[in-house]
Amino acid sequence: MSNILETIAEATRVRVAESKAKLSLEEIKAQAYAMPKGDFAFEKALAADGMSFICECKKASPSKGIIAEDFPYVEIAKEYEAAGASAISVLTEPQWFKGSLEYLREIAANVKTPCLRKDFTVDEYMIYEAKLAGASAVLLICSILSEEELKTYISICDDLGLSALVEAHDEDEANMAVRSGARVIGVNNRDLKTFTVDPTNCLRLRAIIPDNVLFVGESGVKTAQDIKTLYDNNVDAVLIGESFMRSNDKIAFLKELKSLI
Repeated sequence: MSNILETIAEATRVRVAESKAKLSLEEIKAQAYAMPKGDFAFEKALAADGMSFICECKKASPSKGIIAEDFPYVEIAKEYEAAGASAISVLTEPQWFKGSLEYLREIAANVKTPCLRKDFTVDEYMIYEAKLAGASAVLLICSILSEEELKTYISICDDLGLSALVEAHDEDEANMAVRSGARVIGVNNRDLKTFTVDPTNCLRLRAIIPDNVLFVGESGVKTAQDIKTLYDNNVDAVLIGESFMRSNDKIAFLKELKSLI
């Protein structure tokens, strides 16, 4: 494989195939559509006035290894909710991020805050899994999807009442996200092919994204000054993982992040 992202995507395809062997695409699709349609709670939460915060439950990452040896994920999610998180991102990728669909299922059942399934969506099957697990949104990464797949997956999300956070890293992907009709576009400051971080990446691409689309800055956000810079450049929301996971007092940390805006 030429990069980490392709390696993870290929492993995810194998994971989906194993899941399909246990529960077919037709069966899981029927179960998902039998549920009440969602109300797009994720994007509604991000559309609130001021900066919105998507706080992440993440045990590990390919670049940092184990981030949280002790990982009481439901308690962490409840802390985020108490801190005033707009949404909670839950890693469900098992190999490199040590995530689990079960984490999402339990967290969504125990908080009222909208939850994002953070994974490497390579098949519509994963959208139905997210719906059944209680997610309000799924992540769609432009660099592992064709434009046609992206449009199809957004349409499936719309049918189920789920929001799609469409992630781009460069100008071509940002334009692809806009053409796909995404209502929530995140620009990742981390290059998922090398896992290097450039905190200014999302600011460079901000002008590409129309004002009527919710804009999310992802990765490399650590301080109140980072938040102020993003806020002053019309960024609607931030997704923060490692900094929150390493904070012993998440309520105080979120208050600190908001202190300059």
